[in-house]
Amino acid sequence: MARRPLVKRIVRVTADYQAPFPDPIRVQAGEQVGIDRGKTTNIPGWLWCAGRSGWVPEAYLEVHGQAGVLACDYDAIELTVHVGEVLTVSKEQSGFFWVTDPAGRQGWVPADHTEAV
Repeated sequence: MARRPLVKRIVRVTADYQAPFPDPIRVQAGEQVGIDRGKTTNIPGWLWCAGRSGWVPEAYLEVHGQAGVLACDYDAIELTVHVGEVLTVSKEQSGFFWVTDPAGRQGWVPADHTEAV
């Protein structure tokens, strides 16, 4: 698995971001998901998983043709954020940060919508 440890750091939101999925995929290590290679994104490193659909980092999957097995727990929840908000980053994966906002909410935001503080 290609997850790199990341020292927590602080970022400021530089562009608004609206979380696109109200019911994101959540899967646990060892679960199997179907992979739909027909659905693509311009952000490298992500695969669309069918069933309870959503984008999953390819690095979190052991891929076997049209199926994948999760190598770790994964929650695809994204946060809606606004310019000027300050967030704490605890991990980075394929162009996204897993963050915590001042209210304690956690989720993914695109790294290119932030800048280091």
